[in-house]
Amino acid sequence: MKVAVLTGGGDCPGLNAVIRAIVRRASEHGFEMMGLRDGWKGLLDDNHFRLTRETTSGILHRGGTILGTSRVNPFKVENGLERVKRAIERNGIHAVIAIGGEGTLSAATRMSQEGLRIVGVPKTIDNDLNGTDFTFGFDTAVHIATEAVDRLHSTAESHKRVIVCEVMGRHVGWIATYAGIAGGADVILVPEIPADLEAVAQHLQRRHAGGRSFSIVVVAEGTRIKMSADQNEQLVTTGALDEAGRPRLGGVGNIVASEIERRTGFETRVSVLGHIQRGGAPTAHDRVLATRFGVHACDMVARGEFGKMAALRGNEIVSEQLAEATRELKRVPKEFFEVAQVFFG
Repeated sequence: MKVAVLTGGGDCPGLNAVIRAIVRRASEHGFEMMGLRDGWKGLLDDNHFRLTRETTSGILHRGGTILGTSRVNPFKVENGLERVKRAIERNGIHAVIAIGGEGTLSAATRMSQEGLRIVGVPKTIDNDLNGTDFTFGFDTAVHIATEAVDRLHSTAESHKRVIVCEVMGRHVGWIATYAGIAGGADVILVPEIPADLEAVAQHLQRRHAGGRSFSIVVVAEGTRIKMSADQNEQLVTTGALDEAGRPRLGGVGNIVASEIERRTGFETRVSVLGHIQRGGAPTAHDRVLATRFGVHACDMVARGEFGKMAALRGNEIVSEQLAEATRELKRVPKEFFEVAQVFFG
């Protein structure tokens, strides 16, 4: 039985650990493994190679993905679904394991509904996929962001500055909230709650009036901002589109820093972490979670559990419907964010 595996969307620490686990488990089931290059594009272009224990040896600790990735969606390509079906039939592929986030798994869900045998593995550093408690890559991103906030504290205190740290988070603020709590940030701004910059400025002024000479502000890249009480919130973009046709985010940290300095007179700097959060070796937690996901996904193929994905529930790996994973984004709950607000000031 031949099984193909692909990685789609943004790269993420732990992808190689999943691939390695799938291949190791596949040998026990007697599967022949095929690696599709650059996500769904590998099926569209018939671009693939054989995955073996040898080709996946020594990749557990490596960041990125040996398969390559892209944001290509077959349903946005002319005759994309038909081309995918022909490639699967031509290569004798029994099933496809799709490792990805919202975009990749949305396409996987539609393909499953079209009768293709698809199994999913949830991947996103944003931790925004429904149906699973956590996704691999998130812990690594939080670790990097927390370390950055820790380092910014010493500079902010030494120079008596406000420092704004912009972290990833297009639609949700899980990274900002976790790193902000862990790093002791004084303000956390997330996409779930439009940021009122006048309220932020007043908060920092009260903090400084109380004897605090510096402050740390953590902001997720997708946070919508309100320049004034009577103005609608706006998303800050570069004006360009990414490969998936979405507005390319960037610059919210600079605007927040500029407005804080203008409204308070406090010297303010900004640090944008960007793709640093995606790269490098995954944490031990993400290596283990990714490995467990990979083993379970391979077992799902063996059991014929198609149209589902591996998911974390508590400390158990379970099978969840793909449609549930992509039904809606998993946002930071109000009660969780209220924990962070206890420490603002």
